[in-house]
Amino acid sequence: MFAVSTYFTVSLLFWYTGLVPDLAMLRDRAKSRVKKFIYGIFALGWRGSNRQWRHYEMAYLLLAGLSTPLVLSVHSVVSFDFATSIVPGWHTTIFPPYFVAGAIFGGFAMVLTILLPSRLLYPQLGDLMTRSHVDKMAKIILLTGSIVGYAYLMELFIAWYGANQYEKFTFFQARMGIDNPGWYAWAYYVMMFCNVISPQLFWIKSMRTNYIAVFIVCMFVNVGMWFERFVIIVTSLAQDFLPSSWRHYSPSITEVGTFVGTFGIFLSLFLLFMRFLPMVCAFEVKAITPEADPHRLPGKEGHH
Repeated sequence: MFAVSTYFTVSLLFWYTGLVPDLAMLRDRAKSRVKKFIYGIFALGWRGSNRQWRHYEMAYLLLAGLSTPLVLSVHSVVSFDFATSIVPGWHTTIFPPYFVAGAIFGGFAMVLTILLPSRLLYPQLGDLMTRSHVDKMAKIILLTGSIVGYAYLMELFIAWYGANQYEKFTFFQARMGIDNPGWYAWAYYVMMFCNVISPQLFWIKSMRTNYIAVFIVCMFVNVGMWFERFVIIVTSLAQDFLPSSWRHYSPSITEVGTFVGTFGIFLSLFLLFMRFLPMVCAFEVKAITPEADPHRLPGKEGHH
């Protein structure tokens, strides 16, 4: 609870802090009194003075510096919730780096999943979200996907080398279905294909710069990361130490409805954000314009 709530709080502060100058810009451009009032409240009295900018940039830098180790610590703490148990399939020391790599892997895929359709809907964003950005993000997905694939293989190796019969059963029979029609073997192989095999397309440069190919691979990754959680939790709990405790899990209508509802909540909030708030942080773009360079010579801007 403390790990996730801390992560949420710092992420929310970082996101909101980045919006303050843009909210002030929307306040100043608003034509109706209602919009001016609402944006004015959230702009926190921002006037854009030199003193405000100095304090603001320092606060933004500190929050960014705090967020980076939080990514490592939070996912490590969450993984320890599994690793410190004795349940087969969970009791392994590779979970912390495995969860951190998986978080970066799934996070970049999710960003591209919403970025590429946004770029299609708003072609004017093409100069801000270029093929170079997509190419670099695809490289990170390839790297972290390879780390996740290594973690999957290392889990199998540990189960085989550790000589623990319960671990062996969980991995080789319950998950992989070897010598046993595993109930969840299909989920395990879907996870392996989506998270390990599909990102390997990004070794090809033309695939990294093809928006449709990148979007399809990212959708595979999103599906694969969901199945990773399914495999970790369900296969370990459904087939435990005692044969008499084996139970076949099937989701209830309430669970299915909750899962489907999360899509509606996320898309509603995302569309509201696109409608009422700037999609691109204006002050960050402003900082890289030619006019922001104090040594710029008139007429020597070059091409950006």
